[in-house]
Amino acid sequence: MVRLMVRDPWRDFGTLQDRINKMFDQTVRTLYPETEEELERGAWSPAVDIHENNDSFVVKADLPAVNKDDIQIDLKDNTLTLKGEKKFENKVSKDNYIRVERSYGTFVRSFTLPQNVDAEKIKATYKDGVLELTLPKKEEAKPKQIKVEVS
Repeated sequence: MVRLMVRDPWRDFGTLQDRINKMFDQTVRTLYPETEEELERGAWSPAVDIHENNDSFVVKADLPAVNKDDIQIDLKDNTLTLKGEKKFENKVSKDNYIRVERSYGTFVRSFTLPQNVDAEKIKATYKDGVLELTLPKKEEAKPKQIKVEVS
């Protein structure tokens, strides 16, 4: 039995159009940011994951090839700000590059913290290009289980 396949020549065009739209949106947002976070971010912005467990919030930021000394973490008015710079490697002359796709430059990311974060106990570690911040919850904010006794 021979199957007849119908090809849609416009199928891949939609994907290409989506890519062009995304690239255009990113360029426009860099030049004309809409939000304060976008204004502060600049051209390069590290990817960030945030998750919560019973005791804390955990923030992980990908900062490959960023020197630990080039990372600054600030906390002011319940806003956590990550700042830093990924410097361009000057080991090779710029004239010898054929293609440069990795992003370089300064970055700023800011996050408003929940009220239940214990700011005095925040810890930061940096390993293998990943910055990990542990933001412990205040004692009164942790969920507590109450035993029910039978009388």
